[in-house]
Amino acid sequence: MNWFIKRAAGLLAALCVLTAAAAGYLSEVLPESYYVSGSGMPDMGAFLEISPENTAAEAFGEDGVTERATVRLFGFIPIKEAEVKHTDAPVLIPGGSPIGIKLLTDGVVVVSTKAVYGDDSPAVEAGIEPGDCILKANGEILASSGRLAEIIMSSHGESVEMTVRRDGREFETNVEPLFSEEDGTYKAGLWIKDSSAGVGTVTYIDPKNGSFGALGHPISDSQTRKILPLGSGEIVDVTVTGCDKGSPGCPGELFGTFLSGLASGSILRNCEQGIFGNVTYLGTRREPIPIAFRTEIETGKATVLTTISGSVPQEYEIEIEKLSRSDGGSRNMVIRVTDPRLLEATGGIVQGMSGSPIIQNGRLVGAVTHVFVSDPTRGYGIFIENMLEAAGELG
Repeated sequence: MNWFIKRAAGLLAALCVLTAAAAGYLSEVLPESYYVSGSGMPDMGAFLEISPENTAAEAFGEDGVTERATVRLFGFIPIKEAEVKHTDAPVLIPGGSPIGIKLLTDGVVVVSTKAVYGDDSPAVEAGIEPGDCILKANGEILASSGRLAEIIMSSHGESVEMTVRRDGREFETNVEPLFSEEDGTYKAGLWIKDSSAGVGTVTYIDPKNGSFGALGHPISDSQTRKILPLGSGEIVDVTVTGCDKGSPGCPGELFGTFLSGLASGSILRNCEQGIFGNVTYLGTRREPIPIAFRTEIETGKATVLTTISGSVPQEYEIEIEKLSRSDGGSRNMVIRVTDPRLLEATGGIVQGMSGSPIIQNGRLVGAVTHVFVSDPTRGYGIFIENMLEAAGELG
């Protein structure tokens, strides 16, 4: 009997520790606020419950009502306080159309550093690292990597003062270029870039103000993996001309041709949840539909709007396999392509499909963001709520 009591006490203690750990983790990752259409509380799933702190609700501006609530594990263990915002779901035009993206960076971005003479690299000695953004050289605001190269080459080895931004913080440093016998000119040991271009997909257009969201993930440097600082950018019309089919271990890719040099919109923000801006015009548009907030999305059948040939999007069947209720980010859903037509044509999800809108029960729920390299039939999606919050169109 004593053995049984001790064993039961040990199991109970372990359960308490695990429950406390789970509560602590959920407190960190769960959002501070939730949106819900109409009255009632959000559906938190099997183990979580959210309940109002009192029966009275306070006014939440013109868009609806907000109330304080408590998120509980198993219905009785309090996890954290949260804000529930009752509001009408935005109505948006789902995209699916391909776009060409042209982005100019704010300053020039350091892709890598290298030695100029022996093991000596002026950039490294000056404390410059890959991912840094050089804003000025000798007081001159930099608009291109070519101009920085000119300043360095014409320095004749004299110190070049640079203003550098790293992780939101600016600092000054001095680079002393070295003469490269290989090239016969002065160099700082920098590989730099000032622009990026590619093909992606529009997620939504707001019919009220002409704003758009696309990609569902940032435009980043392929080597440093850091988000490129936006100086200016534009989107242009594209027609998809071909596809490199994906296979396990080898992601596929859509190929497109820019239709003209005329911009169909401007990019105003490049962030973790995508690119955002305003459109002047953009191909074929569908009828507006309401969005679904994160707590209204379900696992199960859905569709994706995407373009794998030409410029007119088609609708294909997918399955939402998993949902993450954590805050922010761009990997909120695990999705799987089930439509035989899309599997035959592309192998599943390929590069260039980022931003393709996901629709469930007649509502826009999110967008495709990433493909699983090991299994191109599966990938990640972002909640449309997260994109709209990043765009400043919710809250």
